[in-house]
Amino acid sequence: MADTIDISEEDELYEHYAFKVEKGQQPLRIDKYLMNFVENATRNKIQQAAKDGSIFVNGESVKSNYKVKPNDHITVKFEHPPHEYLLVAEDIPIDIVYEDDELLVVNKSAGMVVHPGHGNYSGTLINGLIFHFENLPNNSSERPGLVHRIDKDTSGLLVVAKTEKAMAHLSNQFAEKTSEREYVALVWGNIDNEEGTIEGNIGRHPKNRLQNTVYEGDEAYKGKPAVTHYKVLERLGYVTLVSCKLETGRTHQIRVHMKYIGHTLFNDERYGGEKILKGTTFTKYKQFVENCFKILPRQALHAKTLGFEHPTTGKWLSFSTEIPEDMQQCIEKWRSYAKHQT
Repeated sequence: MADTIDISEEDELYEHYAFKVEKGQQPLRIDKYLMNFVENATRNKIQQAAKDGSIFVNGESVKSNYKVKPNDHITVKFEHPPHEYLLVAEDIPIDIVYEDDELLVVNKSAGMVVHPGHGNYSGTLINGLIFHFENLPNNSSERPGLVHRIDKDTSGLLVVAKTEKAMAHLSNQFAEKTSEREYVALVWGNIDNEEGTIEGNIGRHPKNRLQNTVYEGDEAYKGKPAVTHYKVLERLGYVTLVSCKLETGRTHQIRVHMKYIGHTLFNDERYGGEKILKGTTFTKYKQFVENCFKILPRQALHAKTLGFEHPTTGKWLSFSTEIPEDMQQCIEKWRSYAKHQT
């Protein structure tokens, strides 16, 4: 179900997306189905693509009212190559925490996408990096400088390689789990234990391609091993502030793992955290939470600390950043609320 990028010789269209429908899928209009699988796509855009003859099922062009069936092969094809491969340099300010000849450490603000992808073709960190730095080495996905990534609405630290040697060395540290990454998250609910480890294979959600999920038991093979260590920093009534240290780096790992143990990230819309998951039914409480959502209009997650061995000197480097203002304000509001409840 991975995105594939190919040119079909028959029709000279570029394949942007390819999906195989799961066995248990109920009949569903293809425009509704694709809204769960194509990031940042509106139903209008999908319907227009169908009208233009760009959506195919089992090789045949279909209209937007086509009902998908189990094992259907769906492809979305356009006349232009995928935009993420058309990198354009843009003069975007980058918050550089550290820089030398081999690498730089960036403090990414929430809302900035790390690399171009569907719906986000400009204004990304990579667009800014290639403007400010020449000849950045490509990673295995042909993305200049990127050793790892963090989600669009997660703030915090990233290391960027400036040389081939640094790319290889740093990528290896992340693969071998010798780098250190600590995140701070605000999650729904009062966590039972002071600390713990979450282990659960993470893979693409079968019904919503924009989410990941934990696969267990006989289905564990559908995901990749993932380990998150958490520690309670502060209990704030109906929410808890936690530190999460990553042993592995799966997409949405903290978001998926915390939901898996019943503590979805505060205001994480993609995973259901934008609803009131804990608390009272009082109108005043509802208004209080709505105000918190307005202050922090994103998931409450910040990549606070990053540590790794320098690729040339072998020296251990460690960096830490302050929790950003929006998240800090939200935490303060919960702190004040929790005080008044005791």
